Amino acid sequence: MKRRDHLKNLALLPLAGTLFPFHAGFANSKETSFDLKDEPGNIFRALGVEPIINCRGTFTIIGGSIERPEVRAAMEAASQNFIQYDELADGIGQKLAELTGAEWGMVSAGCAAGLKHLTAACVTGGNPEKLIRIPNLAGFDKTEVVIPRHSRNAYDHAIRNIGVTVITVDTIEELEKALNSRTAMIYVMAYGATQPGQPMSTEAIVKIAKPKHIPVIVDAAAEVLTIPNVHLKQGASVVAYSGGKAICGPQCAGLLLGQKDILMSAWQASSPHHGPGRDNKVGREEMMGMLAAVETWKKRDHEAEWKTWLTWLSAISKKVTAIKGVTASIFEPTELSNKSPVLNIMWDPTKFNLTGEEVAEICGRTKPRIALGSETNEKMTSIQITTGQMQPGDDTVVGDRLFEILSKKYNTRTAMANPSGNITGRWEVTIEFFNSVSNHVLDLEQDGNWIQGSHQGDFTVRDLVGTLEADQIILRSIERADGDYVPFIFSAILKDGGFAGQIYMGEYRTAKFSAKKYKFKGRREKIVVPSGPPLAT
Repeated sequence: MKRRDHLKNLALLPLAGTLFPFHAGFANSKETSFDLKDEPGNIFRALGVEPIINCRGTFTIIGGSIERPEVRAAMEAASQNFIQYDELADGIGQKLAELTGAEWGMVSAGCAAGLKHLTAACVTGGNPEKLIRIPNLAGFDKTEVVIPRHSRNAYDHAIRNIGVTVITVDTIEELEKALNSRTAMIYVMAYGATQPGQPMSTEAIVKIAKPKHIPVIVDAAAEVLTIPNVHLKQGASVVAYSGGKAICGPQCAGLLLGQKDILMSAWQASSPHHGPGRDNKVGREEMMGMLAAVETWKKRDHEAEWKTWLTWLSAISKKVTAIKGVTASIFEPTELSNKSPVLNIMWDPTKFNLTGEEVAEICGRTKPRIALGSETNEKMTSIQITTGQMQPGDDTVVGDRLFEILSKKYNTRTAMANPSGNITGRWEVTIEFFNSVSNHVLDLEQDGNWIQGSHQGDFTVRDLVGTLEADQIILRSIERADGDYVPFIFSAILKDGGFAGQIYMGEYRTAKFSAKKYKFKGRREKIVVPSGPPLAT
């Protein structure tokens, strides 16, 4: 899976407020104590938060990955003593070089923080006089970052935080023309860039960038760690990983491998040093934990892990395919990103009166909570179970729960209820965010139950679709920018000539809104059409 698709796929996660209003507190606990005697191993329930069985993958929003025991032990040991951070960084940098074969290594406060530090390093060249002026790059020699369009993603905010100008290119020819004396670096997403012969492969980009002494930074956040490193072998200057994904290190750590001079400047731009990276603090615990994760990665029996994952999926598949009409297949990805087997469970939604999205919603909202992927097309619907972060015993729980859900009989879907009114026209919308208010405009056209139109937001106008069943209004628009995606799902009740309700914004949670019919205030006057060009200006 492409890292830039992660945010899009958050819609497949059973997140609070995605489809239905979320009522917190599954446990209905009135206690706020962290006494684990009542809930062994589940400290979260003391807060009324029900834990999740992760059949979805290493998504940060549900916790990333489970740290290896060796990682937790290293972090606990590191917490017992004080050190000088630069000395620790130097020691870890050398040790990571020995473990991975890279020239140097660095631990950051997550992969995105690492990208921010790398950008600062390429902009400043390790000059602290420049560092403390970021994001004001006036007078800097290096102020531009070139990014292929397929590599634009929500994580490149970390790069833009430095104040650089991003130059987006679509072809290798455009990339070559975009490079100049102001180019600080080229940023590339790893997915698809490792294939030699591809027009925008890392090798093709390096071939152009290296003679110009322009660093090429590869974002391999969700990939498995390769030793020797595939990206560095192809000429990348530095490759960045997330610590809390496949490597199973600390969730708040990132791993940077590559050229020592760039990584020394990146460390200078990182906490504990003051400047633009001071807000991305990485602790001695995370630094040692990340080192332990890399050491453990080299010792892990990855083939045995893969076989275990396949055994879990086979058990779930055997359980659910006992239901007539349910089929399943196991997909074994070969790409490096999010690499673990996936079980696809499929059925005809018209025969079951149930979609994959609805199963994912049920599993995400009821005990035992399970995070699943889902997809529906014209003929089939499905759910996906990703094994990489499943724990022993999860296969039994998941198989039993899915068997229970898919074995039930669901009522045939009824026809849409007739709309209780007509909302064609222009509507003034007041949106109450957490601590601000915005005024938007909806232009709607209604055809029976179906709504289409446009949504004028704070900065753009985008298409809108939706439905009106009885007095229930559901509308959706999507705010898009390079690499970014914000859904606006309006859920409201039509009443007294207006409508009001909530907006579900995916990972950005919810807002309240109200809409009233726009009243044109223009004066009435006849307009004269000139019969020729003006005689004066």
